[in-house]
Parts: sequence; structure tokens; C-alpha cells
Amino acid sequence: MNISMIVILSIVISIALGYRTKINTGLFAIVFAYFIGCFLLDMKAGEVIKTWPIGIFFVIFAVSLFYNFALINGTLEKLAMHLLYLCRHFPKFLPLVIYFAATFVASLGAGFFTVLAFFAPLTLLLCRKTGMNKLVAAVAVNYGALGGANFMTSASGVVFRGLIDNAGYSANSFIYTSSIFLVSFILPIVVILLLIFLTTRGNNAVSGALQVEKPAPFDSKQKLNLLLIFAMLLVVLAFPVMHLIMPDAKDIKFINARVDVGLVSIVFAVISLFLKLGDEKKAIALVPWNTLIMICGVGTLIQVAIKAGTIDMLASWVGSSLPAAIVPFALAIIGGMMSFFSSTLGVVCPALFPIIPSIASATGINAMILFTATVIGAQATAISPFSSGGSLLLGSCSEDKERNELFPTLLFKAVPMCVFFALLSVAIMMLFF
Repeated sequence: MNISMIVILSIVISIALGYRTKINTGLFAIVFAYFIGCFLLDMKAGEVIKTWPIGIFFVIFAVSLFYNFALINGTLEKLAMHLLYLCRHFPKFLPLVIYFAATFVASLGAGFFTVLAFFAPLTLLLCRKTGMNKLVAAVAVNYGALGGANFMTSASGVVFRGLIDNAGYSANSFIYTSSIFLVSFILPIVVILLLIFLTTRGNNAVSGALQVEKPAPFDSKQKLNLLLIFAMLLVVLAFPVMHLIMPDAKDIKFINARVDVGLVSIVFAVISLFLKLGDEKKAIALVPWNTLIMICGVGTLIQVAIKAGTIDMLASWVGSSLPAAIVPFALAIIGGMMSFFSSTLGVVCPALFPIIPSIASATGINAMILFTATVIGAQATAISPFSSGGSLLLGSCSEDKERNELFPTLLFKAVPMCVFFALLSVAIMMLFF
């Protein structure tokens, strides 16, 4: 067995062990990276340690730290309740309201897990109160949390940009992450509208106003936190956009090259501390350390895989063995199969993004399509009961009966439907790009 096959097997075993034992997949990946790197590739221990993706680690830590203040003081929770209250008179379109609310809150930096953990119980409660179809509701809240987190300055978007930078596309990373966000934002709207049409025909149960209590107004601390969030978004997004519009403007180019979402987030986190918007220890404790370890641990193993030539081998196989037109669909399906039991952020993207430059070079396909197809395919199966989204939804069920009914709905209806529309979106991208 050659080293590349050992590396591939180690990635598979890491994922399987993580799923089976509930121990962080990243820890298993680090162990494999150590043994393969030091004892099969003759790397020094220090060289293996240096493969730890410090850039990605810092950015995720910094962004999460800043947004955690809005979680601690209740800003994001109250914002979500205000959005739902404003739309209480349109029960038929409640799934769409849930989707936009989850998307908006997640885009502000709360992240997929945080948003879904909050919205899932609320969504299922609304299903019981209004007769809203659970399939539609589950798809809406899962897609919303995913799509919002894909925003360029939110949790997943930051990770995607870091991985794309590491793959050698730093000049286009903003454009590529914008593409991922736009597709993951628009696609669910089409799916949800179609589901609303199919499930509400002749159904009078979803009528009348929602029984949602008027939330209390934002207090002074929460208003200030919202102001800081929007100020941070403005700083981070304004200069990349202006640079796209005016690429030859020297001042804008100078500033844009020095605006980093991680460093800017640290600045605003310090401002939050000075303004006493939340407790420092609580904010640090809420940083998603498990996710960080998983992403960076798998990233370390992937860097060792690059040293072993595994990534080039996989890229060569995909690029030479499959017709070019099939490659984006293959990446979407592979991403979906991996995400069925694991994490898009922690496993799928760190594993697949590094091979995309070679595939793009071999096939001539726009790298933006390949990155987007991988993410869309992977996130299509995140609603699986065995993956992050589905398990959070099942965990939010109040009774075993409800949980037992929702399990096959997610597995046999939601997953196939989401995969179908993911592949359809890939086909549309191929037509236009």
C-alpha cells in the first residue's frame, strides 16, 4: 500500500472514529498526521506542527469572539424574535419568514450551530401551534442557518475564504465566497416557495395570525451591540466591494490589502470589552473550540496529504477519469456523501478544497463553480439525522413520538430533495459560467 492510499484511509478512519466514538475528528486527524508525517514521510516533528492552519484558526477565533458578545447580552435572540413578530400576520409564508430570520441572524455572525440550536425548538413549537408542515419548516430553518453562516463575514464564510486563500486563490477569494453565499441564499428560496405551494393547497389550517408575543424593545447595551456589528460589517465589506468597482484606485487598493476580517474582529471585540457589552470569560468560553480543533486537525492531515502527493493524485484521477462536464456534479455528490455523517466545515471543505486548483487546471472549469458545487452538495445532506443539522432538529423535538415521525421525514424526504436541488443549481451554474 502506497503512502497516498494510507493517507486517504487515515482520513476515512478519522471521520469514522469521530462519528462512532463522538471524539473530535480533528484529534484523530492530528494523530494520523504525526505518524504519517514523521515515520512515513521523514518529516521532522516541527514540520508537522507547522502544518497547523494558524490563519484559519485565528480568523475563526477572532470573528467568533466578537459575535459572542451579542449572544451573551441577548442581542441576537431578541433580534430573531422581533423579526418573527413583524411577520405574524402571514402564517402561510411562515417557513419563508423563519428562513429569512435564521439567515439574517446567522449572517450577523452567530454561526450555523448557534442559530439552529436557537431556531429549531422555536420552529417546531410554531409547527405545533400553527399546523405548519414539519418538512417545510425543517428545510427552511436548516437552509437559513446554513446560508446565513455562509455570508462572507460570518462563521462558515470566513472558513471558506481562509481555505480558498490557502488553495492559492487569495486574489479571488472574496468573489468565490460571495458566489457560495449567493447560491446558498437563492436556492433555498426557490425550494421553500415550491414546498409551500405543494403543502398548503387546500389546507386551511395555516390561516389567521400567529400567536407570537411582542418582544421587549432592545436595551441600550443591545442597541450599541447592533451598531458595532453593522459597523464591523461595513468596514470588512466596503473596501473589497469598492476595489471590485474601482480596481485601479490606489488608496482603496492599499486599504483593502490591509483590511483583514480576523484583525478587524479583534479590534471590535476589544471595543466591546471597553463598552462592557459582555463578560470576557464567557465570550472566550463560547468560542467554538471543538469546531476549531476539528477544522484545524483535519487541515493538518490534509497538509501532510499534500506533502505525500495524495491531493495531486486525487485531482489527477478526477480530472482525467471523468468527463469535464461531470466533475462539478461529482464534487457535489462526494461532498454530500461525506457530509451525510460529518461536518461540511470541519471535514468536507478542508479535505476537498485543496484538490480543486489541480482539478480546475486539468479540466478548464472555473474554480468558482467547483468550490460552490462542493459546498452546496455538502450542505444538501446536512439535514440528515446523522449530520449536524438533522441531529439538532431531532434533539429539539419535545416528545419521542415527534422525534420518531421527524426522523424518516428528514432521511427519506428532505435529504433526497435537497440533493436534487443542489445538483440542479450546479447545472444552472454550468450553463451561465
